[in-house]
Amino acid sequence: MVIGHEFSGVVSEVGDDVRRLEAGDPVAVHPNIPCYDCVYCTDGEYNHCTHTVAIGLETGAGGFAESAVVPAQQVHGLPDGVERWEGALVEPLAVGLHAVRRSGMQAGDTVAIFGCGPIGLMALDAADAAGAKRIFVSEPNDNRCEVARRLGADAAIDPFAEDAAETIRKATDGGVNAAFEFAGIGPAFNAAVRSTRRGGTITVGSLSDDEITTDLDDIVLNEREVRGTFCYGFPPRSFRSEFDAIIQSLADGTIDTEAFVTDRIPLEDIVEDGYEELIDPETEHIKIPVKP
Repeated sequence: MVIGHEFSGVVSEVGDDVRRLEAGDPVAVHPNIPCYDCVYCTDGEYNHCTHTVAIGLETGAGGFAESAVVPAQQVHGLPDGVERWEGALVEPLAVGLHAVRRSGMQAGDTVAIFGCGPIGLMALDAADAAGAKRIFVSEPNDNRCEVARRLGADAAIDPFAEDAAETIRKATDGGVNAAFEFAGIGPAFNAAVRSTRRGGTITVGSLSDDEITTDLDDIVLNEREVRGTFCYGFPPRSFRSEFDAIIQSLADGTIDTEAFVTDRIPLEDIVEDGYEELIDPETEHIKIPVKP
């Protein structure tokens, strides 16, 4: 299996029954294929499908292959003016947008983001575009804090240097309306809970290898709400949800894509200059597109 689930490319060939696409079209690929048969798919909740197959994670060929065969319904055309490397950012940008939609955040709300990896930063960008009044981030990596400020964060807090939740509560007269947790560790989740005002929402988009514990009193007695967020709308709804919304924003030039891309490398350098760079805790990188 050749991995790679965040990718774009050019159509080289189409099946006899495909009418929407033709050879030469620049496209972005939606990697998640729902079964269309389970109870969730029957109800139209395709992103909750229990039998989803992910291109580039569970199929024979993904984005790092010379070519990949994908169902036509998984393919989104890229308009003129959208660079092919930008098409590879559609998938993670859609994750960030979906998180903001799941949170219920409204224009004028205050926001806190715990963990500014790629998805945290993309959620920040979506929250800023949605009209967040003030945005706080909790992140120990200086470079990622700098990118967060570029994308619209009003304050960047090092959680190892100060109590992020306490700092946020003092700055907002009791806490933010919406907090997002993308770090996947207990201290970040609990800080996200404590950073929200009474009645606030904590949206969790991280996965964790460890069990995370929390004091339920902090949630129940303050009527805080914890929500999970996973991926984005799946086909066929991806053509009227986050994927197409992101593509339209790219075409409009309203997403600062250069803020997320910290290097570009050829495929043969993907291990040393790609994976190894990104897993370094002190990395200066956010996203590193791989050129064919």
